Amino acid sequence: MTLPSSPPSHRLPRQIALDLGCVPEASLENFIATGNENLLGMLTELKLSFQADPKATPLKAEQRMIHVWGESGSGRSHILEAMKLLAHDHGQQAWVLHHDSSQDDWRQVAALILENPQAITVLCVDDVDALDEFAQGALFRIHNLIRESSSQVLLTSSQVPPANLELRDDLRTRLAWGLVFQMHALSDEEKLNALEQAALARGLQLSGDVPPWLLRHFHRDMSSLMSLLDALDTYSLETKRAITLPLVKELLALKN
Repeated sequence: MTLPSSPPSHRLPRQIALDLGCVPEASLENFIATGNENLLGMLTELKLSFQADPKATPLKAEQRMIHVWGESGSGRSHILEAMKLLAHDHGQQAWVLHHDSSQDDWRQVAALILENPQAITVLCVDDVDALDEFAQGALFRIHNLIRESSSQVLLTSSQVPPANLELRDDLRTRLAWGLVFQMHALSDEEKLNALEQAALARGLQLSGDVPPWLLRHFHRDMSSLMSLLDALDTYSLETKRAITLPLVKELLALKN
């Protein structure tokens, strides 16, 4: 005798749990801007520029050189990845380079920037603090190329202000030529507020012990927390139960 298959409502929550490890794609929309509103405003202006004809509407000088710095967890990598994806979405060339990028990667990007000086191009360099001697020299040359263009963008990041970077002097000076933003990491209280506001926006009611428990026992970055909130929303609907701490633990247990 063939046993009946389990109804979809029993399979779906388990699949949701398995998807919890998939961090949502970085974007400006899912970046929590608390304390970083000026930076987000500038990047939103840049986003609009990607949609325009660069020959008719050249990028503003202050849009083309942006350095962000802040402690780990402040969202630096998120912002750089989001801008790369934004540029790709609008048909522009974009890359993210860092200390693990090969010398060939640096050479290739420099060559493409040199060959296409009028095309909108976005280069994001993450954690410039960790660049070796070759990468520092490559970034110095690329910085000069982009500075001389009218439609190419350089976004860089570090953990300390440009003036305090232990880099070659000429590169350190150039990184401070453009706009410099300090990125502020969310405090635990701000993360709790962000979780509660995101829940309200989804029409969810979290029991009071859920947000603090998540900060203590789940990934503390906001992308992962928002991903979990979406999963809890669906799981709550499927099981027709309120979002309480037992429900959260049950969902996380399905992942393991």
